[in-house]
Amino acid sequence: MTLGSVPVLITSPLEDRLVQEIADTDPRLNVLHEPDLLPAPAYHADHALPVVDTPEQLARWQALLAEAEVLFDFGPLALAESLATLPNLRWIQATSAGVGQFARRIGLTRSQVIVTTASGVHARPLAEFILMSMLMFVKGAFHLAAEQRAHHWQRYAGEEIAGKVVGIIGVGRIGQEIARTLRGLDARIVGAVRDPGDRRPEDLYLDRLLSMDQLDTMLADLDFLVLCCPHTSQTDGLISAARIAALKPGAVLINVARGAVVDEPAMIVALQSGHLRGAALDVFAHEPLPQDSPLWDMPNVLISPHSASTAASENQKIVDLFRDNLRRYLDGHPLRNVLDKDLLY
Repeated sequence: MTLGSVPVLITSPLEDRLVQEIADTDPRLNVLHEPDLLPAPAYHADHALPVVDTPEQLARWQALLAEAEVLFDFGPLALAESLATLPNLRWIQATSAGVGQFARRIGLTRSQVIVTTASGVHARPLAEFILMSMLMFVKGAFHLAAEQRAHHWQRYAGEEIAGKVVGIIGVGRIGQEIARTLRGLDARIVGAVRDPGDRRPEDLYLDRLLSMDQLDTMLADLDFLVLCCPHTSQTDGLISAARIAALKPGAVLINVARGAVVDEPAMIVALQSGHLRGAALDVFAHEPLPQDSPLWDMPNVLISPHSASTAASENQKIVDLFRDNLRRYLDGHPLRNVLDKDLLY
């Protein structure tokens, strides 16, 4: 392998200093970075895919993609379906963990191109969002906000997380991080996964570990149901109207997985009736959330615009992961976070 013989193309916004860090990883890399083809970030750590507006931009992107052996992110959405057919492309490092469905839609799961995810990068921010959401309900944040708006002073009693029963669907990096956090607050934590195998609950910071086949057995006991599972054919519509009805009256639903995991109309009905005490939602069936969705105006719902995973430290963490994987790739070692093209995570 000659000096600079592996073309690495940066295809979503990234700070110049981080691009330089990637270039400094190994002299065998030839980092391709065309900032004028990339959109300006709308917020810190924005990884919006580029838009192709002109024939000249199209030609430049096609030439860059044809040359690249490694991509940082997926490049223009308009050219995404061509990625699986590029003769030189070997590997794509995604900037998100939940890219399985997207990779399937654009044909990468039927190709030889390796996709690695950003799994683990967002675990702490999402766990903190989940904890914040739980505390908002336990400590009466919605009530306090309403009282403050009304200039009304009336003492009240809050609750504690200690003793609350929390069900976590999907105990990967995110699920384990929130379980670890809640362990210190003396919650009772039950996790459900596709296949527990020989994993022990205590190793995952859980009191109990169930398979998805046993999901229905835990719903009636839950004070909080936390969804952080991948969206696959097995989890599509997993939290159905029947399962929402089976939840303990007054339970709170927290979803940082994907909107398709939940029957959203049934959830709305349960929120309106009071069967669900509330919900904290980072993901929705349709995004952006439509202006006429009743969720916007519900006093017991926290809406986050699919941003709970994003933190100011994100780009550095993704680049650190990418650099480690680049070294592994160059040295012929297994990559971290390889997408399973059957399971889609």
